[in-house]
Amino acid sequence: MSFKNSPNLIIRNANIVNEGKQYYSDVLIRHGRIEKIHPNITGAYPAKNIEAEGSWLIPGMIDDQVHFRDPGAAHKGNIASESMAATIGGITSYMDMPNTNPATLTLEALTQKKQIAKQHSRANYAFHFGVSAHNLDIIEQLDPKSISGVKVFMGASTGDMLVDDPKVLERLFANVPTVLLTHCEFTPAIKAEENFYFQKYGENIPAEIHAQIRNKHVCFESSKLAVSLAEKYATQLHVLHITTAKELCLFKNLPLNRKHITAEVCIHHLSFDDADYATLGHLIKCNPAIKTQQDKDALINALANSNRLDIIGTDHAPHTWDEKHQSYFYAPSGLPLVQHALPALMELVATGNLSIETLVQKTAHQVADLFRIKDRGYIREGYWADLVILKENQQHIAVKDQKNYMKCNWTPFIHKTLAYEVSTTIVSGQLAWHQQQLFLNCQGQQLEIDR
Repeated sequence: MSFKNSPNLIIRNANIVNEGKQYYSDVLIRHGRIEKIHPNITGAYPAKNIEAEGSWLIPGMIDDQVHFRDPGAAHKGNIASESMAATIGGITSYMDMPNTNPATLTLEALTQKKQIAKQHSRANYAFHFGVSAHNLDIIEQLDPKSISGVKVFMGASTGDMLVDDPKVLERLFANVPTVLLTHCEFTPAIKAEENFYFQKYGENIPAEIHAQIRNKHVCFESSKLAVSLAEKYATQLHVLHITTAKELCLFKNLPLNRKHITAEVCIHHLSFDDADYATLGHLIKCNPAIKTQQDKDALINALANSNRLDIIGTDHAPHTWDEKHQSYFYAPSGLPLVQHALPALMELVATGNLSIETLVQKTAHQVADLFRIKDRGYIREGYWADLVILKENQQHIAVKDQKNYMKCNWTPFIHKTLAYEVSTTIVSGQLAWHQQQLFLNCQGQQLEIDR
């Protein structure tokens, strides 16, 4: 069946997963929003029918952390290419990080990114504002509805976005007007480890040593500092990409609405461990590093059985194949992940390590709640229709045999055959991806932050 985008859609016979429940129903979408949820929608609606055939229908993933490289690094990716790939992975909304070129440290840079997204984004979008030692005056006067959050690198970064001055951090935590997101790694310890291993290996440090250079102590000390500052100033803190079992003790096992310090875990830290460096090398080099199987298992267990980890993100950060195959100090950190986001997470569901209800809670519901995103993140009448249909990969098509839509044209999942695939993605009521077809006229919307 050939589809064109229509203001009206009816999804038939879906197994809806929403707010901790599963139930079968039809869903009527009119003019971008969910108008009706009912087991048997009848009536003369001029709508396109999509047959779910009992497959899961879930809210689209809201990715709280991506690096779409726009502006400034078009050879790696841009908002058009990466948002398109994201819809194939079941991501209907994203929040882009500030370390672009120019960095999002000024209102002018923020406006530029919003204009690019308005023209080119296939998914809904918002932007985090960056922190340097010199822009705290701007941050303190930000309209909290104009951004999704404020991002600070409390660890190794590029340019002037590394913030480790105690006075600057104290002022930031005391006065930030919105959610403060932190990248936590202790830079002096990283530099000492780099020097130690350089003396041993020279420039040809083996890829697996990355997990020793950016080890659990490097992460724990920085995360501990962030949490202590947030406790001191009652900051709404969100610690990004937790990688170690040791860090879990820093976060309370409480529902999201009962705490002001939250934590994110990323897909690659749930999918890979240090044994994978042997086959993937610098392709899985990232900051903070992928660590041991014990760390990975602890993260999965905490995600599935506690409230210590609140959100799952991707930290999608594409680099070219050639860049990633340089020697240790030259191979950049970061992985391209958005095209396989939900299918990769569904591996945890397929193996019984995570319930699909928890997956939905931590990729959609709680992201919308934490960032105060209006009318998204749930399957509710009156909400925007940001929806994904997940079906079994019945033909067992390997990732290497699927077309790659990310601009860098590679994926760390190249050796895997994923059990599920995204058959349909709907963004703000528009078809973005359906039956292996992209809809390039799908236009994402700026997320409305309801603070």
